[in-house]
Amino acid sequence: MLTAAAAALEPLEDAPRLEAETLLCQVLGWRRARLYTHPEHCPSAAERQAYATLIARRLAGEPLAYLLGTQPFRDFTLAVTPAVLIPRADTETLVDAALATALPPEAPLAVLDLGTGSGAVAIALARARPAWQLTATDLSEAALALARDNAVQLGVPEIDFRLADWFEGLPDDRHYDLVVSNPPYIAENDPHLAQPGLAAEPRQALVAGPDGLDALGRIAADARHRLTPEGWLWLEHGHAQGAAVRDLLRQLGYHAISTRRDAGGRERVTGGCAPHLPKATTKDQT
Repeated sequence: MLTAAAAALEPLEDAPRLEAETLLCQVLGWRRARLYTHPEHCPSAAERQAYATLIARRLAGEPLAYLLGTQPFRDFTLAVTPAVLIPRADTETLVDAALATALPPEAPLAVLDLGTGSGAVAIALARARPAWQLTATDLSEAALALARDNAVQLGVPEIDFRLADWFEGLPDDRHYDLVVSNPPYIAENDPHLAQPGLAAEPRQALVAGPDGLDALGRIAADARHRLTPEGWLWLEHGHAQGAAVRDLLRQLGYHAISTRRDAGGRERVTGGCAPHLPKATTKDQT
């Protein structure tokens, strides 16, 4: 059964045996090591049927994380559902950038995670910087419910989760020392969107206009009026968008602009320090 499943998954996966074992463990409620210590185990008819169903769903393009209901991120594991984008290892670069920013780690800084999804970034920051005061927003109530549950399960229930469209929906007089976001940044006609895995994830968390820069531009523009003096903005983006995001931040008046690379050496996160806006025009400037 396991060998047949691995063979079926081979065209879809780089590590089909590992994935076949992972799905079997999901059905049996076992850790993978037990598959090797109990090779004689014969699954029941119900277990075989459940396993066949999972394999069929995987072959139809449903992401493994949705089938398992979990996804590892940094040093913890998140619950995930089709209501949220599956957290990627690339997004750990966004967390690294935020933690490396020249901000006092023990101060009660106001930190905002825009488009939190499963809560991955906000939770990672709250666990690493307990003194920081985290607010996390999303446009999806289902995503926020999941993120809240994840925060409670992972020991950071104090994160303030809010329903908002980027900054819209947040108090007008609230300012932040640090704003981070992994917004949608894929172009609407990008052929990768047709891949089965991406097709299963929420489109609003992936696509942002004809060049993928719509959300990045909106956040960068609006953040100017929501950052404290010398506050920081960090944005995750596509590996080919680094130059465009640097130009965008420069045109908007940000300074100390820099880009960080992900584990694969690709430009992944760009940020800068808040522009010096004239106080008299801060509210009216767009």
